[in-house]
Formats: sequence, C-alpha cells, structure tokens
Amino acid sequence: MRRPRPGQRTVTTTGHQRTGDPERGTLDKAADENFPVAPFFLPRAWRTDLMAVYGFARLVDDIGDGDLAPGGADARLLGVAPEDADDRLVLLDAFEADLRRVFDGTPRHPLLRRLRPTVRRRDLTPEPFLGLIAANRQDQLIKRYETYDDLLAYCELSANPVGRLVLAVTGTATPERIRLSDAVCTALQIVEHLQDVAEDLGRDRVYLPAQDMKRFHVQEPDLAAPTAGASVRALIAYEAERALNLLNEGTPLVGSVHGRLKLLLAGFVAGGKAAVHAIAAAEYDVLPGPPKPGRIQLLREVGTTLRGKG
Repeated sequence: MRRPRPGQRTVTTTGHQRTGDPERGTLDKAADENFPVAPFFLPRAWRTDLMAVYGFARLVDDIGDGDLAPGGADARLLGVAPEDADDRLVLLDAFEADLRRVFDGTPRHPLLRRLRPTVRRRDLTPEPFLGLIAANRQDQLIKRYETYDDLLAYCELSANPVGRLVLAVTGTATPERIRLSDAVCTALQIVEHLQDVAEDLGRDRVYLPAQDMKRFHVQEPDLAAPTAGASVRALIAYEAERALNLLNEGTPLVGSVHGRLKLLLAGFVAGGKAAVHAIAAAEYDVLPGPPKPGRIQLLREVGTTLRGKG
C-alpha cells in the first residue's frame, strides 16, 4: 500500500478529519493510491470485500508509519493505554490481537468488525493479514536492507499478501496466479520505495539495497540532496528496471482471468508501469518529490496491458 504523501495525513481526500472518524478517514485514502482499490465497475459484493481488506491494510500501515490520528482515537479503540498510544510496537501487538478476534470472537476496532463478514464470506485465512502486520513490525526494527534478496523477503510480507487477498476475495487463486501476483505486488512495492526515497529517509528508512548503493557509489547523504546527482539517478534507473522486469513477469496474470477482474488487474499492472515511466520521464530524479503519471498515461498503459502488449 502506498503511504500517504505529506499533507495528506490530517485531512482525507473527501475532507473528513482523521480525528473525527477513524474508520471513514482510513477508507477515504483509497482515492490516493497508485492503483485502483475497488473501482465502480466491479460487482458490489467484491467492492465491499475489497474495501474491507483495504481498510485493514491501510490502518496497519498508518500504525507502522506513526500516522494515526492525534489524540489516540485508534489506540483507544484497540484498548491501548494512553501512555502507550505512541508506541508503534505496542499498537501493532494490540492490532494483531484484535485481528485474531476477527477469526475467533468480536474485534474492537470498527475496521476489523467491517472485515469480519468478508473473512467469513470468502473463507480467508489469517496468514496474509499477519504478514502485513509483520512487515510493519519489521519497519520498526530494520531500517536498512543489505541486499536485493533481503528487500524481496520484506516485500513478501509487505506487498504480496495484498495480491493474494485480491485473488482470494474474487475466488480466482491458483498457484500460478499467486506466483504472477507476487511478482506484480513486489514490483509495485519497489516502485513505491523509489517514489518515496526522500520521504522514507526522513523516517530513517532506506529501501535501496546497500550493495546496490555501493555499486553505484551512492551514500545516504546523497539521498538527502534537493535533487539527485548522476550516481543516484543511475541507481534509481537500475532499480526501476528491476521493477519493470517484475511487472512484465507478472503481466500474464491479466490474461489469465476474464471480465471485470481482468480490468482491475490491468489497472494494478498499468499503474506500476505508468509510475516507472513517470520516474524515467523525470530523468530518475525522485528526490524533489514522487514522480507521478498523468491520467492519460495511465489509461494508455491500461489499454496496452489489456491488449497483451505490455
């Protein structure tokens, strides 16, 4: 899931205050994602269940990033004591305990109560939800990744469960589709990291593998510059190419399904490819802010993906 950009953390896209309605405030962030969450063309039952899954994923990211509402509304809902309301690990533990109540009991948080019918209706298991919590717990403990393989292992927790949940909600999961979905989701996570290099550094996190930084002679102070130098641009180009290769590897997922699900998955893939092209159009200078594709570029990528020419 894409993290909220600076300036999006207090007022949501439709003007709801995050402090006034934690459930609504979290769900409203769907409009700001790099990919379609539950577009209008899907069956109503799918939209309902995908938004329930999104609410969980968005809230766990907000907990992990310290983006909860001031005043501790979510912490109170999770039963966390006021003195622990700013302790992310305590909040994640409480959130995991409340998630387990989704499968056996009555959860406290409204977003998890919203998730409960979806879990029952779609026969979802706890594993992908626990993976997303584990990724955010890891963010509190691990701030740097030595190798690309280390980063891929993180994406296995932070990104791949989302695609697996989409396949489970739509009743289309197979081993091969899960493999292709994992490639797409990992790519989307890497693209997000490339867009957010400066923001992540401000959180004392670097998702560019240390081995690659050494290879391109990039040091962390280079990532704090107002604009990227030649070495940083070369590094970003290298990682963007890796992400694009993963997107291309996962693109056959779109052709493996039919109807409205095909359009949804094309949106995921196209969103990632359009973001990579936007990074390239910015000459791989991601430090001033995240390069984002325009609507026309995104629609063009969707069409290309649907035609099987991506």
